[in-house]
Amino acid sequence: MKEILYQFNPWWEEEYKTKTIPRPEYVNKLLAEKETRDIILITGLRRVGKTTIIHQLIEKLLQENKKENILYISLDHPIFTKKTILEILKEYRTIHGLTRKQKTTLFFDEVHMKKNFQQELKTIYDMEKAKTYASGSSSLIIKHKSAHLTGRYKTHLIKPLNFKEYMNFKQTKIKESETYLLEKHLQNYLKTGGIPEHVLRGDSEYLRELVESIIYKDIVGRYGIKNPNTIKQLFMLMAERVGSRYTYNKLSKILETTVDTIKQYLAYLEETYLIHQIPKYSKSLNEKIYAPKKAYIADNGIRNAFLGFKDIGALAENQVYLTLKEKGEITYYHKNNKEVDFIQNNHAIEVKYKENITEEDTKTLKKLKTKKKTLISKKTESRNKITIIPLTKYLTTN
Repeated sequence: MKEILYQFNPWWEEEYKTKTIPRPEYVNKLLAEKETRDIILITGLRRVGKTTIIHQLIEKLLQENKKENILYISLDHPIFTKKTILEILKEYRTIHGLTRKQKTTLFFDEVHMKKNFQQELKTIYDMEKAKTYASGSSSLIIKHKSAHLTGRYKTHLIKPLNFKEYMNFKQTKIKESETYLLEKHLQNYLKTGGIPEHVLRGDSEYLRELVESIIYKDIVGRYGIKNPNTIKQLFMLMAERVGSRYTYNKLSKILETTVDTIKQYLAYLEETYLIHQIPKYSKSLNEKIYAPKKAYIADNGIRNAFLGFKDIGALAENQVYLTLKEKGEITYYHKNNKEVDFIQNNHAIEVKYKENITEEDTKTLKKLKTKKKTLISKKTESRNKITIIPLTKYLTTN
């Protein structure tokens, strides 16, 4: 095990540089947690860049910490299969002659690979002088296994690259004299999405394999689903229905299965971050629960890998949803066949990704009694009581 631990922690023996494209938004947030006692759970879609961000954080921490006081391990390595986290930690302390009273910073990647990880992290929290960061791909794992960690942890969600990060990954900087090029780069972004490796490689097969891995490893394998093809078909239906209303009953008829099965499978897809669902805006809790929901997908590139690059309006709406996602509860407005895409924090937002905005496009938005009203389009226009901004500006300022 000693040899493997040294392989995972090259900074113990030499200067360490990650040689990866920085994602400072996440690194700085995680760095700000270094003096807190909380266990930091880093989660998000598979291959969204969690491990890379962890190593960028380690590079920062090495500037002010002794190199042997930082431990990183990925718990999906076969050598750790029969070892508990506490046994691995003991081996690490033995290697460097560290007592439990000496402060260390611990990184446990793929922590969900350990069945009892929550009890072990609790023990470290209670008994050792250590700052613990742990990562896992599924929110389902954290939701179902965090009872032992109540009051002891914070969660940080890593998302696919936003538009600004995408431009950085593409090493593209727009001059003030050439801002007209932003629209072309935006369309490429809506086509490519924000999965880091795909942005760099441009291989759609990579994204299809990613979805297969999530469905078969994180869902089918873990929960013993007997008909995996049904959950994959359900994912495809959700990808096709981005921004559209749907009912459990309709989906159950299409896939010839029960409503309860549809609800459960959607929960799995949502809790592995593949899809997102939002309810209808209503003052009635009953209506909010039982009215049709709308679906969005984790990444536009994933949608395009399966369906092809089409319906750019739906892709634009999906990207706005992903931008809003962490800023509060999101609902949609629908009444008398009139709809507004999003309502969040007393702010109504409609996405119309086209050149010319008509009065009909703003009619429903104007009628809503919300504090703010925004229409996101291709270009700025002046309209009474409504802010109209280009999608390029919205994505570069949010």
